[in-house]
Amino acid sequence: MDKQTITWIGHGSWKFITANNTVIYVDPWLEGNPSSSMRIDDAADAQIVCVTHGHDDHIGNSIEICKRTNAILVTLPDVGAYAALHGIPRDDRGGAVHVGGSIKIMDCRIRAVNALHASDVWGEEFDTTGQVSVGTGCCGFVIEPEGGKSVYFAGDTGIFGDMELIRRLYHPYVSVLPIGDKYVMGINEAAYAAQMLESRYILPGHYNTFSAIRQDVDMFARLVAERAPGSEVCPLKPGESFTF
Repeated sequence: MDKQTITWIGHGSWKFITANNTVIYVDPWLEGNPSSSMRIDDAADAQIVCVTHGHDDHIGNSIEICKRTNAILVTLPDVGAYAALHGIPRDDRGGAVHVGGSIKIMDCRIRAVNALHASDVWGEEFDTTGQVSVGTGCCGFVIEPEGGKSVYFAGDTGIFGDMELIRRLYHPYVSVLPIGDKYVMGINEAAYAAQMLESRYILPGHYNTFSAIRQDVDMFARLVAERAPGSEVCPLKPGESFTF
């Protein structure tokens, strides 16, 4: 089996290549994202697109990417219903999943886990009219590739105690955590999250895109070293990759 690679596209957007070379995009906000290292044309290799919730910086360009590439959209049913209005058949190839459930897509078991955040669908209508569709929830994903190591993409979330259950149930080898504060966890809360998760590696995201979410990632690494000494923080710049 090949090694696995996670690339920070920028903000809350990620690209994950599994041990079997399946290409997964998580919350791909590529166009209009001031920190994005990619554009839609760069996502021609997408096979699976996972969307944690319907805010515009997470649903992003997922629908267009799926249309262009025939990638499978994996998301909550409400976001899937919105996507159906824009050309992605409802639950296309089994891609709808609810918190607590899982699906097998290609070589991956994809589990929807809890997240502590709001959810509305800020789709293309929001850009022109301010119209927001009703959302029913948000989630994180634990992706478990065959022959590889599991990765927890927390999405947008505050800290919550059941992150310890995620550790007990799924043992994520890598956890991708937001640290930007204001809309998600800050560095203090995210360091406690790392303590609960006990992942070997922590990749921080969802910070420094805008002035309101500026964070000191070196301080975050120091806090994690104190609270979760078995975990290593591996900060990336947009466009950089982590291989494990």
